[in-house]
Amino acid sequence: MAPLDVAVVGAGPAGLILARRLAQTSATFEIFERNDDVGGIWNIDAPGSPMYETAHFISSRTLSGFDDFPMPDHYPDYPDYQQLLAYIQAFADEFDLRRHVRFNTSVDRAGLTPDGLWELQLGTGETRYCRYLICANGVNWVPHDASWPGQFNGEVRHSVTYRSPDEFTGKRVLVVGAGNSGADIACDASVSADQAFFSVRRGYHFIPKYIAGTPSDVFGERGPSLPHWLEVRFFQVLLRMINGDLRRYGLPKPDHKLFETHPLMNSLILHHLGHGDCIAKPDVERLDGDHVVFVDGSREQIDLVIAATGFQRLIPFLEEGLLEFKRGRPQLYLGIFARSCPNFAALGYVEFASAAYSHFDKMAELIVADATAPAGSAMAQAFQDLKANHYPDVRGGRRYIDTDRHADYVEIKAYRKILDKVRKKVGLPKGGKS
Repeated sequence: MAPLDVAVVGAGPAGLILARRLAQTSATFEIFERNDDVGGIWNIDAPGSPMYETAHFISSRTLSGFDDFPMPDHYPDYPDYQQLLAYIQAFADEFDLRRHVRFNTSVDRAGLTPDGLWELQLGTGETRYCRYLICANGVNWVPHDASWPGQFNGEVRHSVTYRSPDEFTGKRVLVVGAGNSGADIACDASVSADQAFFSVRRGYHFIPKYIAGTPSDVFGERGPSLPHWLEVRFFQVLLRMINGDLRRYGLPKPDHKLFETHPLMNSLILHHLGHGDCIAKPDVERLDGDHVVFVDGSREQIDLVIAATGFQRLIPFLEEGLLEFKRGRPQLYLGIFARSCPNFAALGYVEFASAAYSHFDKMAELIVADATAPAGSAMAQAFQDLKANHYPDVRGGRRYIDTDRHADYVEIKAYRKILDKVRKKVGLPKGGKS
């Protein structure tokens, strides 16, 4: 069997965006998907999915759709996971993308042959070869497990195992971690548990999903363009007016300026903290029998700990040593291309404070251009030179807190400008629409 020109791992949103782009070329390609349908993490029935029954998109319907395929008008501002899955499946149907996908087929190992082809060991026992490999398998599958010293009589679980608020009935529940999922799950526990507790390591800014009756991302996107320092000052004053002093809720004061972390789009947790349905606690120090002890010396009797401590950004099927990793993140040009492997790219490994899918499409355009550029062509040479020598400031001079979570963070406006410049340098025509 002849080698494929391109192989893509994963048929979630990123993989489908790539499939639509690749289908417009003459390249031979396949998408390998280990589950039985498209959808990625939004398929709650997929083994290992981190989805839970109360999950909603944190960006709004208005700004979150695929290019040239907006979300239905009857969807709410913040669709739930079932609506997102139906929308992703409708996208696959609209552009006839399922025919490019091999379902129930995992890629267990990928390595380079001496002649530069990728050798893929599939879960079916087959071996396939391709000239260019694209990782689009997502970053929310391998839990970053938390552990604390001490012995505990209760249950400790990562949030990836959480599905329904019914799991909290009759229990005293501690949720550890103030990401968006952690805040959501703490809200569920506030309603369903006998008592909920919310442990945070540092202070955060809590952004409401609506400002002046408008989804917050739409409010920010369509408002006047302000210098960054003025934008930060304006929104910090606005949040102070809306939320007040967060210390009144038992939360620590934020130790950073607004927009120096990934947005925490949840103000409902403040409602529950203000009503006593949830009690804020500092970081966990240790476990002690029926109790959890916190760094301030306080302790609480707890039945269940949910560790909303994030996920590892691994590429588990990739042969060790092919990519450099720092702080658990693959080191990629533009967060996309391997500098050391001329025929490897990843989509979905860049983090930013904006709806993802339209930006993924712009990245996918570059990936497909690199993957299909004829050997020795001006475009192929331009990509090679950029990967070797181009080190742009993808943060646009912005500061983000020094955590692993923000190690591959970009400022989306600066990043989009860089992508446009790269498009021009490699010779892509203006526009770039599908």
